Amino acid sequence: MIDFSTPLAGLDRASAAVQKVASRVAQTGETGGDSVDLSTEAVALIVAKQNFESNVKVVQTYDELSKSLLDLVG
Repeated sequence: MIDFSTPLAGLDRASAAVQKVASRVAQTGETGGDSVDLSTEAVALIVAKQNFESNVKVVQTYDELSKSLLDLVG
């Protein structure tokens, strides 16, 4: 069986980070936002987005390698 738990765990963590930063930025807009530095949050959002995209590539590569392996075996 193919175990996707490791790549998917990274994807889940990256997705959670994107959601967390986006939520903080959205709350800043609703409350007037003196307590949150938007430039810091924007950088955190960009980093979280890049981490998410990297994890998507890991999952895609893992899937492609698994298919190639199955083609060789089968």
